[in-house]
Amino acid sequence: MKVMILAAGKGTRMLPLTEKMPKPLLRAGSRTLIEHQIIKLKDQGFSDLVINHAWLGEQLEQALGNGSKLGVNIRWSSEGEPLETAGGIHKALPLLGDEPFVVVNADVWTDFPYAALRSAKADADLIHLVLVDNPPQHSQGDFCITSGNRLAEKQPGLPTFTYSGIGVFSPALFSALPSGKYPLLPLLVDAIGKGKAGASFHKGIWLDIGTPERLKRLDETLNKENYP
Repeated sequence: MKVMILAAGKGTRMLPLTEKMPKPLLRAGSRTLIEHQIIKLKDQGFSDLVINHAWLGEQLEQALGNGSKLGVNIRWSSEGEPLETAGGIHKALPLLGDEPFVVVNADVWTDFPYAALRSAKADADLIHLVLVDNPPQHSQGDFCITSGNRLAEKQPGLPTFTYSGIGVFSPALFSALPSGKYPLLPLLVDAIGKGKAGASFHKGIWLDIGTPERLKRLDETLNKENYP
């Protein structure tokens, strides 16, 4: 099962740290954010990776190469101008193939067991999203989970949760898109409307490392714990 790591964002909330460096190469503890993500994926049995990039993307390719130093195989999808999430995935489809694939954000820190996604393949469904408790910076949440682990839009009387940036997607979700920029949310809402959207909840550690303050806190925690 292939994995796409989303690494094309400019990281404007991370300024000034991202003026001359792409956000995935910022360090927390002994490794960069994207290295942490790659190692966790490899340890969970995922070794065939596709990574997109735009802002200063040549630095990512120089740092990671073909992935052999980390025990994985990396193929690159260069966007030039960021294409947003769905547009970026659409561009990478020739590298991802015809089977459902995992998508993860490069700047997420989590103890989520990625191997569990192998049983959540989006075959009948178009998507399967992993949701988490709403963090302080996103207290309103994104979606609900209804009976049978179905993804739903916000509904009165149901708790809302935040999309973790981790999910399984069918290539059919993106195949009809035109080339160019396209956001992910309209496709998610469409899949929900078609009854082809599954979901699961992760109650463990999940952090969106989206600001210098959050990066600093993670770095201090990892150094304190001597995290490898």
